[in-house]
Amino acid sequence: MNIIVGITGGIAAYKAPELVRLLVKDGHDVRCAATEHALQFTTRPTLETVSGHRLYCDLFSSGSTEHISLKDWADLLVVAPATANIIGKVASGIADDALSTLLLAMPPERTIMAPAMNSQMWAHPAVQRNIATLLGWGIRTVGPADGPLACGTSGTGRMSEPEEIARQVRCVATEQVRCVATLLQHTQQPQPAPTTHAPLAGQQWLVTAGPTYERIDSVRFIGNYSSGKMGFALAEALADAGAEVELVTGPTALKTGHPHVHRTDVESAREMYSAATQLFPACTGAILSAAVADYRPSECADHKLKKHGSEGMTLTLVQNPDILATLGTMKRDGQRLVGFALETDNELANAESKLQRKNLDYIVMNSLRDAGAGFGTDTNKVTILGRDGSRNESPLLSKQEVARMIVETVTQ
Repeated sequence: MNIIVGITGGIAAYKAPELVRLLVKDGHDVRCAATEHALQFTTRPTLETVSGHRLYCDLFSSGSTEHISLKDWADLLVVAPATANIIGKVASGIADDALSTLLLAMPPERTIMAPAMNSQMWAHPAVQRNIATLLGWGIRTVGPADGPLACGTSGTGRMSEPEEIARQVRCVATEQVRCVATLLQHTQQPQPAPTTHAPLAGQQWLVTAGPTYERIDSVRFIGNYSSGKMGFALAEALADAGAEVELVTGPTALKTGHPHVHRTDVESAREMYSAATQLFPACTGAILSAAVADYRPSECADHKLKKHGSEGMTLTLVQNPDILATLGTMKRDGQRLVGFALETDNELANAESKLQRKNLDYIVMNSLRDAGAGFGTDTNKVTILGRDGSRNESPLLSKQEVARMIVETVTQ
């Protein structure tokens, strides 16, 4: 692929040459575009040496339309680091230098951003709003990660390592190859018309499943009892109805067998958030059945924590990003968004509140009060509540039967 690496004025810009080196090693043709402030942390000769191309930094150095020729040349634009400033510029449509002008010329679906900033800046409502805007347009993100920050503190905001960003680029390259192969197959072979047995043919659905694990140290984690069975049954039911399914699953021993279920394995809530927000814009709808941890430890030790005598341990927890609410802000007209609510009391009231607050079309409520329903079982009993006031209740059925009922209800 032809790739532009955009570098902005964050301390993590010193990692940009290593990212360029990795991408070149993977066989890509790479050019660099930098802001003026980025060159406070890395240098023009370094970027030009590792890429083998002239650096694009001055909007008017080679005429005022170079951002268009670069856009036409590039298959992908990777911004690493992506500061709060550049994220805000793109979300607001501001183009006042070479890189921001190039970003506004580049189609969103051909852009990846690797955010990097102080954890308090990352948590600011304006930054979160801007990120949600970019994700809704189809821009992908990588990170940010947890770890030591330039300000001397530790938290979420650290730019993902170059190896992780390069891995994400490989995933994009693989997707493009798969799309081209599918296009060639469709142009070379006559395709049968969809039958009544495949009502969702041509649709793409996102499903999340299983638990998330939030690490305490190198051997311990906070988790829950979700087995993933309900989510996997939903993925199979959607695929059986003709849909292409993107299944994002937390840790589970379950296997996928349907050829139209494409599986992404994650561990933490933030990894699931990243995968779901990247996949959702291209989907007809999403059913989020995963049991996502609301909180995670504020710090994760890179070694096994030892107990000290009879002293106890205190864990400080911080809130995870809300995947369902974020997708609710990203949802376009015509997209369907379905959530799950596992309740123990005031079940209907809590489920209806969640339906409205998170901009869902349907919510599937099940109660731990019902024998045979909930985590780890092969059966379930649910009530499907619709934004239009509809209510559809099931008896105790196998999770496969419940999945078919949910799919039939939410895809009508």
